[in-house]
Amino acid sequence: MAAPGRSLANISQIPDQSILVTSITSVIQRLNPQNPSPKNISSQPLDQFSLCLGSNLVTKVIYEQTNPYHALFFFNWASNPNPNPNKYHHTTRCYAAITDVLLSHSLISIAASLLKNSNKLSDFFISKLIKAYGDRGNVKAAIFWFHQAKQIENGACLYSYNSLLGVLVRVNSIKLAEEFFHQIVKENVVPPDVSTYTTMIRGYCKMGMIEHAKKVFDVMTIKPNLLAYNTMINGFCKKGDMESARLIFDRMMSGEDCLPNHVTYTTLIDGYCKKGELEEANKCMNEMMNGGCRPNEWTYNAMIYGLCINGRVDEAKMLMAKMRLNGFKDNVSTHKSMLKGLCVVGKFDQAVGYLRNMIEANMNPDVKSYEVVVNGFGKIGKSDEAISLLKEMRARGLKPTVFSFNAVFRILVENGELDRAILLLKQMPQMDCLPNFMSYNTIICGLCMAKGRMQDVEDLVDCMIRSGHNFDFTMYSCLLKGYCEEGNVENVMRIAHEMVTKKYVIGLESFSVLVKQLCAKGKVTEAEKLFDMCSRCPAVDVDSYRRVLDQQICIRSSSCSNYGENR
Repeated sequence: MAAPGRSLANISQIPDQSILVTSITSVIQRLNPQNPSPKNISSQPLDQFSLCLGSNLVTKVIYEQTNPYHALFFFNWASNPNPNPNKYHHTTRCYAAITDVLLSHSLISIAASLLKNSNKLSDFFISKLIKAYGDRGNVKAAIFWFHQAKQIENGACLYSYNSLLGVLVRVNSIKLAEEFFHQIVKENVVPPDVSTYTTMIRGYCKMGMIEHAKKVFDVMTIKPNLLAYNTMINGFCKKGDMESARLIFDRMMSGEDCLPNHVTYTTLIDGYCKKGELEEANKCMNEMMNGGCRPNEWTYNAMIYGLCINGRVDEAKMLMAKMRLNGFKDNVSTHKSMLKGLCVVGKFDQAVGYLRNMIEANMNPDVKSYEVVVNGFGKIGKSDEAISLLKEMRARGLKPTVFSFNAVFRILVENGELDRAILLLKQMPQMDCLPNFMSYNTIICGLCMAKGRMQDVEDLVDCMIRSGHNFDFTMYSCLLKGYCEEGNVENVMRIAHEMVTKKYVIGLESFSVLVKQLCAKGKVTEAEKLFDMCSRCPAVDVDSYRRVLDQQICIRSSSCSNYGENR
């Protein structure tokens, strides 16, 4: 290695800091530390860069490292370089950089220890720890560090408040977020800022609590910013309340401090399209362009989707051409809308052809693109075409979702193709997809409605239970009917007993069918046992069930008497 003095002289002549960053990174990579406190690795090779140290350089070097231990090794060396002719010391920016790098690699405890040992545990830095723990789903640790910040800053910890609110909103703990929000307002140590309000608004909107969001929006003690307005507008649009969304937009336009952007307009356009109010969506798009806000690919895609789901495919094609002319490239989302539109108007063969054209154009249709057409075939009962697309998906390296399979199972059961349904169910694992409860339920209930298929039902029930699924009321009801039609009294009574034990109610209609079948087969004792089981449920009108039982016993008795007289 060159003598330190010579290296420093050479480096001091380098005007381009990026070259210096590369040189330092190269040295660190050769040293290659792999833990927070590496032994037998000397930092002396870095001493040649001491003369060049500054907060900008240190920050750039830290962010350049892909290995967090490399960044930490450099940071620790730069904390006390030798020599240190410029009396360099780390600034807040440098601490922020090393904290960001460590946290991005989930080294939260190392980051916390570094900040604590450097006496840098402040509201700003603790807010980063809170977010990091929240990202890992550790809400308890996030709350712990919030209380640390509150203690250190004597309650004046708005960064930590906002970070914690963000964590709680992300995990849908809106009630707990609400408590902390009210705490900020009540204590009045530090006033909420626009981020505080916007986070709460976003949390309420996410949970569908739009009225709560509107109350927070209305009581803001500071002017809403663009994000606050857009969050409220998006919340109303998701609820389908376009009138209220428009009122928020008009309020935004009446002020001079905050004007709508392409997100605002696109959100409104998307909301109008999903409600089928295409003329309003078109007006909004014209208003957007007249206001000097250029539509982007998201805007065009929202409008194309709206036209397609309303069956206006030709207009969607024209808008897609306009989108291209204006410099925006159509993507998978655009073509997915076109596929949906073709299926909406019943042009399924064209949809398949469109899918083929996407592949030829290297557009690489995704799973959802295929699912649009699979579900379309499902609605018109074309099982062969749907299954063919499922197999094509797998051949192209895509994993069909269980929802696609379930759509096909519905077609097969409705068409009476029960054996094909069973075969496809067994093939699912080979196609990288596992059946869910609905998969089993659709086929089992279909088999129960057919005659002589209860053995197949029992085989599938065994598979279902081994897969960790349990019966629901619908499946129990299907099994009862199936066994009753088969005349398997023992299984009828077993299933009925399980239902009652699990607090399911055997409805009066089902009870009537079962009792009628049992009495017709001379199983009056079993019919009375079934009544006894049903009468234990407090929700049952016992008198109605008793009347049904008595009526069927009477019919049975009359039949027996007539049979005796005729003999």
